[in-house]
Amino acid sequence: MDSESNTSTGHVSRKAVLRAALAAGMAAPAVLMGVPALARTLSGGEAPLDLTPECDDGDDLTLPQMEGPYFKPNSPLRSSMPDGTGTRLTVGGYVFGRACRPVSGVLLDFWQADNNGAYDNTGFKFRGHQFTGADGSFKLTTIVPGLYPGRTRHIHVKVQAPGRPILTTQLYFPNEPRNNTDTIFDPRLLMTVRDGSGGREAAFDFVIDVPQNPGPTPTATTTTAPPGGTWTAGRAYAAGDRVTYGGVGYVCLQAHTAMGGWEPPNVPALWRVG
Repeated sequence: MDSESNTSTGHVSRKAVLRAALAAGMAAPAVLMGVPALARTLSGGEAPLDLTPECDDGDDLTLPQMEGPYFKPNSPLRSSMPDGTGTRLTVGGYVFGRACRPVSGVLLDFWQADNNGAYDNTGFKFRGHQFTGADGSFKLTTIVPGLYPGRTRHIHVKVQAPGRPILTTQLYFPNEPRNNTDTIFDPRLLMTVRDGSGGREAAFDFVIDVPQNPGPTPTATTTTAPPGGTWTAGRAYAAGDRVTYGGVGYVCLQAHTAMGGWEPPNVPALWRVG
């Protein structure tokens, strides 16, 4: 094996498994149980994980997971999107930090095409955001997105931990013929997908840029309102609500309940200066 085949802890690297699976003509996720899902096999103090590939809006061709033209802010808070006909799909997984520990309170904002390959650009069909639970888990109930010219089947997502940068990326389906012709497709973003009861079941684990040290799962901390600020942890905000924080005015972009770590300067996915 080459130097990339084993980690310092003796685990076979995801890159090596992916290469072997592709060489054998196998569906990579069937071997990997979700490309980043081997994060679940590592325990505390072991080798740091690679990050899930970030999107850079196409500026860097080696990382082509762009946001695309169809993102809209202010998606509803929901984990189920029963917005049309199609094959039922459940996507579940975890969000891990660099030391393979789950991260709670992470914002995941999903959007996708409907069964006919069309995006709802006037409303919020097949758009929604949610937060990871105390164990870092998430679950999305939707349908298998349809195809449209130039692209393979995919789901868009923005991921942001409290006070950390936004990760924008796309999730893909194995064994899709268009995976071979879609110039944006990246096998590192393949989900594990299988037939389930009444539809299909998919799994994917995100590994994001959150520094972690040995200790308990990171959780939100209580934050007091800044002097003269109207933003308050624990309050439910609606899109369009205005607050002040540290002498600066902000406009709410997405309905949510505020919590420590989600102060307006820290979460551009939820607040903008205005």
